[in-house]
Amino acid sequence: MKCPFCGHNEDKVIDSRSSEEGRSIRRRRECLNCKRRFTTYENIEEASLMVIKKDGRREPFDRKKILAGVQKACEKRPISMQQIEDLADKVEHLLQSKFEKEVDASQIGELLMELLYSLDEIAYVRFASVYRQFKDINQFMKELKGLLHTNK
Repeated sequence: MKCPFCGHNEDKVIDSRSSEEGRSIRRRRECLNCKRRFTTYENIEEASLMVIKKDGRREPFDRKKILAGVQKACEKRPISMQQIEDLADKVEHLLQSKFEKEVDASQIGELLMELLYSLDEIAYVRFASVYRQFKDINQFMKELKGLLHTNK
C-alpha cells in the first residue's frame, strides 16, 4: 500500500476490523518511512450496477459521485465524514440488494434525499435544490414549506 503522505510502499497494519455489517474491512496502517497513520478499506467487488441517466445513457455506478454530492450538501454542517461514509454505504447496499443490473439515476436521487432528510434537513434542502433543479424561488419555497409542515 502506498503511503498517501510520502509515497513510500511499505507499511504495517496496526488495527483491522470489520465494518458495514461484514461487507468490508477497515485497516489502520502506519507508514514505515514517515510514521504517519492512514486508513484503508477493503470491499467485496460486486457485479457492476449500471445507472440509467436522464438522457438514456448508461454508466457504471460510482460511489465517489454519491460521496461528492453528499459532502457538498453537508458542507459547514455538523455532520462527520463517518456519517457521510455510512450514508454512502447504505445507499450502495440498498441499490445492490434491490436492483440486479440497472437503476434509474432518479431512484438514486430520491433515495439520497430520503436518507439526507433523516440525517440533516439543511443538507436535504441543499441536495434537493440541485437534484430537483428548482427553476425559481417559488419552487424552492414550496419545498421549504413542505418541510416545515412535516415537522409540526
